Amino acid sequence: MTEIIWHGRGGQGAFTAAKLLGAAFILADENHFALAFPSFGPERRGAPIRAFTKLCGGAVGNRSEVEQADYSIFLDDTLFTETAYEELKPGGRILLNTKQEVKDTKVTALDGDGLAREILGLPITNTVMLGAFTALFPDISLEDAEAAVRQYMPERLWMKNIAAMKKAAETVRKGAIS
Repeated sequence: MTEIIWHGRGGQGAFTAAKLLGAAFILADENHFALAFPSFGPERRGAPIRAFTKLCGGAVGNRSEVEQADYSIFLDDTLFTETAYEELKPGGRILLNTKQEVKDTKVTALDGDGLAREILGLPITNTVMLGAFTALFPDISLEDAEAAVRQYMPERLWMKNIAAMKKAAETVRKGAIS
């Protein structure tokens, strides 16, 4: 099972991204199963939240929160601290939305806010980070993520969110902070 922790703030769409990732994984292969769920503290805009995605080649029996993940994705770099490494499994990776350069092979950094503002007109990075993740995770293609967006988001949001995902995936593949 591959486990992902999404870190964000209320209103950034971390839970939406977790659900879209699960949908993309299922769409990639009929033998794939996924589970996505949130963990909210105070339910208000801007409050730190976590969401989880579990991806498996069989039924997902474990429905508990993820304590150690294969991937940890930060939609907001103010939530990133050194303790982030403690929540990774051996060989785990971090995907970080930041303008800062990070010199750590476990961390892939990109300016998701900048991409979101450029393409979406708002600093909402959930689909940006989902697109970036498709460049890191071999079992989900960008096309699978696009199909998930088309299936679960309103049609008026498709074009911009798919463009944001494509740009983020391209940026990560090039290995540069945009």
